[in-house]
Amino acid sequence: MCRYLSVHRLFLALPIALAALAGAMAQQGGGDAPQRPAVLAEITGVIGPAAARYVQDSVDEARARQAEVLILRLDTPGGLLSSTREIVQSILASPIPVIGYVAPGGAHAASAGTYILYATSIAAMAPGTNIGAATPVQIGGTPGLPSPTEPAPVKEKGKVTGTEPVKPAQAPLPTMETKAANDAVAWIRSLAELRGRNADWAEKAVREAATLNPRQALEQHVVELVAPDVTGLLRAIDGRKVIVNAQERTLRTAGIEVVRFEPGFMTKALGALANPNVALILMLIGTYGLIFELMSPGAVAPGVIGAICLVLGLYALSELPLDYAGLALVVLGMCFMIAEAFMPTFGILGFGGIAAFVIGAAMLINTNMPEFRVSYSVIATMAAISAAFLILLLGYVWRSQRGKAVSGAEELAGSEAIVLSWENGQGYVWAQGERWQARGGTDYAAGQRLKVEKLDGLTLVVGSK
Repeated sequence: MCRYLSVHRLFLALPIALAALAGAMAQQGGGDAPQRPAVLAEITGVIGPAAARYVQDSVDEARARQAEVLILRLDTPGGLLSSTREIVQSILASPIPVIGYVAPGGAHAASAGTYILYATSIAAMAPGTNIGAATPVQIGGTPGLPSPTEPAPVKEKGKVTGTEPVKPAQAPLPTMETKAANDAVAWIRSLAELRGRNADWAEKAVREAATLNPRQALEQHVVELVAPDVTGLLRAIDGRKVIVNAQERTLRTAGIEVVRFEPGFMTKALGALANPNVALILMLIGTYGLIFELMSPGAVAPGVIGAICLVLGLYALSELPLDYAGLALVVLGMCFMIAEAFMPTFGILGFGGIAAFVIGAAMLINTNMPEFRVSYSVIATMAAISAAFLILLLGYVWRSQRGKAVSGAEELAGSEAIVLSWENGQGYVWAQGERWQARGGTDYAAGQRLKVEKLDGLTLVVGSK
């Protein structure tokens, strides 16, 4: 009986032992499994449509590689608010933890860069960097700040005995600027609360353009850590817990591979096209291409090149914050210049079109960011080229109006005619390679050379040369 119980216990213990052995083997095998990499994307320069597309592509790349983290290395002076919102939405929707890292030394995450850093799961800075000055570009200037005033004089019995300071009047912000500022504050505070960072300083960065260096940012809980390089950053965040899509994850980043993600061709092309100067030049090239094609039907090449440039220019402008009154003036100016080429008005339409084009180009982009405004030198150059083309066109029209006719009745006047036969003041002559009936003097002999005075119906009026 005892032997039976021992055998029975042995059979009960055997599955438990096998399960433990399998677990140990699985754990040992798991230790040899390849680690997931860290994807590194660099955001440099102005934040615009190209940067928004690049961040979305980097999120997709990190998801495809099943990366442990996505590192956004920031060095930006700011940019468009619309593109910043797209970037923040991509970060918040990413299934991969996103690490914001202001680097290398000397870099900064100003304006839009501050919003992006606040949206990341972990914010870090390299020594010698700074963040802040997050006032939206649409606000611009310093509205609401008191203007300096002179101290008011203190008078006693009509005599000035001293001065007293006068508090400047606090003018309220204009309505639209107040709305933009309040919206930006609410947005950055929500990001700060989502990531557990200093919301009060975030509001100060928006309203007062406050900035911080790495030590100050760490002390005020704006960033989580300061790291000298990407390797040190990965080592510092190893073992930290982050929330991604409402789920807690523990990062395992020590010693993992770093894969640099470069922008694709379309992103680079969009970055080049998103320059308003390039967009405007493309539109002008497209306009002249269509003019040359319509003036010389069948040339094909000018029309094809012009149509492509015009479409690219319009696409580039669609990615930028436009002032539609400026766009309307630019289009109207181009239409006037095209009309001048086909309905010569001796410069009225042409110069009016140049004026409309220049004014529209100057007010085309609706933002205070210098990087997204049209250069006045570019506008002046395009205006000079258009004026030169118009002057050449007017010169051609003027010469054609004053030049001698080369066909029809006007061509015959003043040409030479040879008498074939003549009698009683009329006969036949040879002119312009044809036999004509003619009338004139009464004493012309055959073979005599005469001058055609005019064409009267189908009869030439001739006289002696």
